[in-house]
Amino acid sequence: MLEQVLILLGISDPTEEVTSLLETIISMTEQRLQLRLGVSSVPAELEYIVVEVSIVRFNRIGSERLSSHNVEGESMTWNSEDDFKPYLAEINAWTAQQEDSSYVGRLKFI
Repeated sequence: MLEQVLILLGISDPTEEVTSLLETIISMTEQRLQLRLGVSSVPAELEYIVVEVSIVRFNRIGSERLSSHNVEGESMTWNSEDDFKPYLAEINAWTAQQEDSSYVGRLKFI
């Protein structure tokens, strides 16, 4: 995932500091997604979420609690909500698929 993040950020020759920072961000993002999914590792089909959220978090370093920033006519606005919100549909679809497949071959006694 680190290589994908570096490519998407346009970093071709990262310093050790940038690499370490990105590895930490990726690890923390994976942990948050694992917790949300209730799994011990991020499924391969959802790894793109870790990549994309890691990029968002990297770009927001130093501005974590800001919702907007204006400097000399340049204005930036950040979504202060959950970083995973844009991916909730995919996360919910994956979770529903796992729940559906877990009921195959089971009996329910009433």
